[in-house]
Amino acid sequence: MLNQFIRIAGPDRGLEIGGVKLLGFDANNAHKLVFTIVAIVVLYLISKALCWVAQKLGGSRQRTAFWTRQGISLMMFLLGVIGFVSIWFDNPSRLATGLGLLSAGLAFALQKVVTSFAGYFVILRGKTFNVGDRITMGGVRGDVISLNFIQTVIMEMGEPPAVQSDDPGMWVMSRQYSGRIVTISNAQIFEEPVYNYTREFPYIWEEMHIPISFKDDRHRAEQIILEAVERNTMDIANMAEPELERLRTRFFVEASDIRPRVFMRITDNWVELSVRFLCGTHDIRGLKDRISREILSGLEASSIGIASGTYEIVGIPPIRLEGVTNVKRTPDAGRIS
Repeated sequence: MLNQFIRIAGPDRGLEIGGVKLLGFDANNAHKLVFTIVAIVVLYLISKALCWVAQKLGGSRQRTAFWTRQGISLMMFLLGVIGFVSIWFDNPSRLATGLGLLSAGLAFALQKVVTSFAGYFVILRGKTFNVGDRITMGGVRGDVISLNFIQTVIMEMGEPPAVQSDDPGMWVMSRQYSGRIVTISNAQIFEEPVYNYTREFPYIWEEMHIPISFKDDRHRAEQIILEAVERNTMDIANMAEPELERLRTRFFVEASDIRPRVFMRITDNWVELSVRFLCGTHDIRGLKDRISREILSGLEASSIGIASGTYEIVGIPPIRLEGVTNVKRTPDAGRIS
């Protein structure tokens, strides 16, 4: 009964269901479909085997393993496309027609996907960022932990107080991990700037602002601040000096002083001492914590206080009442009239 309902019939051995011949379902296409499935499985197994070998050879080198996986993925993708075209399009005219229809469909229905796919190659070719880089992309700050054809995956970090109000909302008030993993479309590189904290020069300049009262010894305070910063950033400055020299040679940037320096600014209420120093892209909060503790200890030892916007009442003027007449107490009512 089932053989009569579903059967192979006709000279081209097409598939019939209930006496209705299905268009495109013939023995030749069935063979192509089976061969396509087998080719996909074989390419998948080869890809897994190559990734396993690359992981064994690469060891713990994260970037080597990442770029090896990217190369394997690209190679398998190209082989899959070539294999699919070779299996299904044995006639050049059919191939041209199929490619035209496919291009039109992609241009209309998959605009974002195509843009993201193009963004992937722009990221690789332009070296916009790499896995492990600390970037800001699409309004998200953090470290890149994965990159594929369509999306970039970022381990999100907190924001300094100056940008706490930016969207999306953030509860970590420093550049430390928040715990959220954010997925961003690669198409964002065509719409917004990408800020890279580690590309070419893996250091950034940081500042701390300390207000000192006019009556305190500001020169001693400056010395304390500068000594505390130098003790904690000396190794960083020594390591950054050759990197900065290489940056100057490659991009012809102007020379910049990487040694700590204190700048003074006079305000209405105090003298503001701003110390500028170089630090790495990670553990900035820990570095500033150590510097702050040493500065506070040094200022306390020198009896120097940190100024603040408080008010002190030093006296109260005398109060005099005028114009009060006919004050009379009524005994029975207990009132003043």
